[in-house]
Amino acid sequence: MNTATDLFNRFDRLDTRINSWLVAHSVNILRVCLGLVFFGFGVLKFFPGISPIESLATRTTAILTLGLFTGHNAMDFVAGLECVIGVCFLTGRFLRVGVWLMAAQMIGAMAPVLLFPGELFSGPHHAPSLAAQYILKDIILIAAGMVIASTWTGARIVAEPKSLRSTLGTRVSRVYRTKPIAGQTIIA
Repeated sequence: MNTATDLFNRFDRLDTRINSWLVAHSVNILRVCLGLVFFGFGVLKFFPGISPIESLATRTTAILTLGLFTGHNAMDFVAGLECVIGVCFLTGRFLRVGVWLMAAQMIGAMAPVLLFPGELFSGPHHAPSLAAQYILKDIILIAAGMVIASTWTGARIVAEPKSLRSTLGTRVSRVYRTKPIAGQTIIA
């Protein structure tokens, strides 16, 4: 029994060290990964025929820009926008601008769900097509962008080491604020 307890305690210490490392580095890693995704997918769109959603993105951009950008110009616009967002995230410079551009881009990226639902959900029992799945996965990019945006005003992850044993039965941690924002209460 001592061996099992000793192994568990060792794992608990390892788990706590890993958690401390994640607290220190995870937001920056998330920012860089998000930058790589946007930059990489943006570069692909500069080359006709490579992006799997080229037709859909072109049609959506033409509709959303009221015909200002059509055809390959629409793809170049989206490609340039995604590359700028990617560079902002990769470098950490103009991050606020990058997040706002990302918010606008995500509206455009999600718009086909409303603009072309018959095309995107044409499978049996209205199952999403591959293009729809490609679009719907952007929800995780939106959530990642929200985490990055939360750091604008100094929000940080703070390590409060707890043993694995003490957290096994708990749900997601609560968010704490050190000072209430005007008109808001502290969540505890």
